[in-house]
Amino acid sequence: MPEMFPLDGKRVWVAGHKGMVGSAVVRRLAREGATAIVVDRRELDLTRQAQVEDWLKATRPDAVVLAAAKVGGIFANNSYPVDFLYQNLVIETNIIEGAHRAGVNRLLFLGSSCIYPKFAPQPIAEESLLTGSLEPTNEWYAIAKIAGIKLCQAYRKQFDRAYVSAMPTNLYGPGDNFDLNSSHVMPALIRKAHEAKLAGAAAFAIWGTGAPRREFLHVDDCADALVLLLKTYDGDEHVNVGSGEDLTILELADMVARVVGFAGRVDTDPTKPDGTPRKLMSGDKLKAWGWRPSIPLDAGIASTYAWFQEHHAGI
Repeated sequence: MPEMFPLDGKRVWVAGHKGMVGSAVVRRLAREGATAIVVDRRELDLTRQAQVEDWLKATRPDAVVLAAAKVGGIFANNSYPVDFLYQNLVIETNIIEGAHRAGVNRLLFLGSSCIYPKFAPQPIAEESLLTGSLEPTNEWYAIAKIAGIKLCQAYRKQFDRAYVSAMPTNLYGPGDNFDLNSSHVMPALIRKAHEAKLAGAAAFAIWGTGAPRREFLHVDDCADALVLLLKTYDGDEHVNVGSGEDLTILELADMVARVVGFAGRVDTDPTKPDGTPRKLMSGDKLKAWGWRPSIPLDAGIASTYAWFQEHHAGI
């Protein structure tokens, strides 16, 4: 696709730069000759509208990548619905409105695959949005992200802003959250397998039956796709960002165990919720534009485990 928004020499605010996705986007922008603008949360509270608007008016970036969010897995979403709905709504509305008021005409909003109905036809196309009921265990986060998509569309419709949205699948990689109370499935499995190996345990347990199928994408592949969209895409509809392949949670756990070097059993716990039965997104749009992920799942798990060992050896 032709570059409608070349990034060379541009100043791009990456909101959420310390998170897994934001830090990957910062790394990827450097290869484009762009300057990533970052600001610490101690200097700018994204939940305070006046602060965000004043900072944007003073800084005036050429573009914004909105990767800041309150994120977590099934347990966290189920336990803290107010946090996931309120904080995400406030962060995204403050930044999108602030960008508009500061005259920033280019913004990329990041959502999540959980925006889609629980029983959406597979693979899930962008058109499936709002065609059915959400998965109850993460509907609070999903509703906030759906609102962000619609807000970008509204600024495009009312003010002709080039605000677009991307919906990444389940991401993993360096910088992930390995706290078992709030993490997603991939880092939780890596930590569980690691701890089981160190303890010489006979097994470690996973939530649910292990039957749900999930799609995974390395965060560096995601950042590559996001930068492509930032440079080339200017459409109203959000765009899926995924690998196009899925596997069961039990298959994933077995793969993680092999990579980590844990030789014991992986036990399931059917008393815990499974979540959505399957969540494979259609990546036809990005494929048509020539984009493909480059990091195989086993290699990505191995590099993520190496990062975990380097940064979380004391866990």
